[in-house]
Amino acid sequence: MTHLCMVNLPSHGHVLPSLEVIRELVGRGHRVSYANDPAFADVITAAGADFVPYRSTLLSYLDGRTDWPSDEIAHRDLFLDDAIAMIPQLRTAFGRDRPDLVLYDQGVGAVRVLAEHWRVPHVMFSPNSVPDRGDDELLREFEQRRRSPRFSVHYERWAEWLRDNGIPSGYLGRPARELALIPRVLQPNPDRVDARRTTFVGPCFGSRSTAPAWQAPAGAERVLLVSLGSTFTSQPGFYRECVTAFGDLPGWHVVLQVGKHVDPAALGELPGTVEVRDWVPQMAVLEKAAAFVTHGGMGGCVEALFHGVPMIAVPQDPHTDQPDNADALVRLGVGRRIDPGDATAAVLRQNLLELVGAPEVPARLAQVRRELMAEGGTGRAADLIEAELSGVRGGSASAAP
Repeated sequence: MTHLCMVNLPSHGHVLPSLEVIRELVGRGHRVSYANDPAFADVITAAGADFVPYRSTLLSYLDGRTDWPSDEIAHRDLFLDDAIAMIPQLRTAFGRDRPDLVLYDQGVGAVRVLAEHWRVPHVMFSPNSVPDRGDDELLREFEQRRRSPRFSVHYERWAEWLRDNGIPSGYLGRPARELALIPRVLQPNPDRVDARRTTFVGPCFGSRSTAPAWQAPAGAERVLLVSLGSTFTSQPGFYRECVTAFGDLPGWHVVLQVGKHVDPAALGELPGTVEVRDWVPQMAVLEKAAAFVTHGGMGGCVEALFHGVPMIAVPQDPHTDQPDNADALVRLGVGRRIDPGDATAAVLRQNLLELVGAPEVPARLAQVRRELMAEGGTGRAADLIEAELSGVRGGSASAAP
């Protein structure tokens, strides 16, 4: 039995896109060990993987905290600190049970050092857009940025850590193999992406037969989902604007997901057409939704496109892919973008009514969905991973020194 390991951030936006691929690999007879923070043990084991715990220093930030560092270097330092804490835990956890192939999310790119040390193939999962520049261009940019005093300090910490882990260079470059778990239509400049190393497999969804269900209340003609994902949820002011904007729309039922850090009482008196939850089964709600107000996270955008749901994107973090995703929805003709400072009740309401009333939007959504389905999804991703295993099937890498 071939042994694969998967390592990921403790974040719904990173874990969930990978789970159906893992389920498919297990179904094909592979043993998969999935390393993550214990907070995600249940969803990982439900996919058939063996859970391998490690304690992430990022969990509290990824669980709705609002004090993410605002500058890039401090942001990079957080992820370097997590790598420094994580890699020794994984070395101990796997011990002599070395994998034959390492899978890892783009958010834990430092895991590549383990694959290099174990001398096994490695494949990176990208649930967000991927760099569209070549190695030479990225290296030149990297070297130029090293001249900045603050980046230089960060770089020296990174390079020293790599040397301690047996990597002589301070620059790892792009992975040799990458699966983009997103549709090509949401990738900025897709024609510039190196197709020899990166394959767009599109959203990897499986059977929904065992997924949590959700039922619209009787009398609801249209359903609107409002959600800022799992990380950017502490926005009571925005939610109040949504209640004012949508709460009295005739025939509409509003599902307002506010996360676990917002007290529903802070939203004031709610009309009966507004359902407030700290969490909802998003796919199940989108299956019945007529529109989606989102922060523009890749996971939510992909799920909505899969279900043919138009979106109003209100990006919450300019340092993520949310603004790019919002612009892509506008470019595709299936969504609107509203910046947070402009997201008043009047603007939100006007954009919703214009979006759902535009006669051309359903046809554009249908075309995008056809393109998503053609990319292959879960089955194609598993095929490509097994292709990387072709060189190790004759013998296990588990006994490698």
